[in-house]
Amino acid sequence: MKTFSIEMPQVAKCEVTRCVYNLKDGCHARAITVGDKKSALCDTFFDASPHNKRRDVAGVGACKVTACSNNRDYECQADAVQIGFRDNRAICMTFATP
Repeated sequence: MKTFSIEMPQVAKCEVTRCVYNLKDGCHARAITVGDKKSALCDTFFDASPHNKRRDVAGVGACKVTACSNNRDYECQADAVQIGFRDNRAICMTFATP
């Protein structure tokens, strides 16, 4: 498999323990996608028992929340993000309006 490195904000913390990518409050997907034009939901959330074996911390690959002040051309510019669980949904807690 070919690999490459790219700079992107890390998922500093994820409190969504029901997500398959969560391991000890950390997200271990390769990268996550956040939201749509209306909400900052974590599109990568997958409701299943955690069983991820990866140790790398996830980054934010794309952000579709155009109303977020951290979004520049569909890429997150925050230093890091935190994913929380509110109203039975995984959501980016770093979302901020201008």
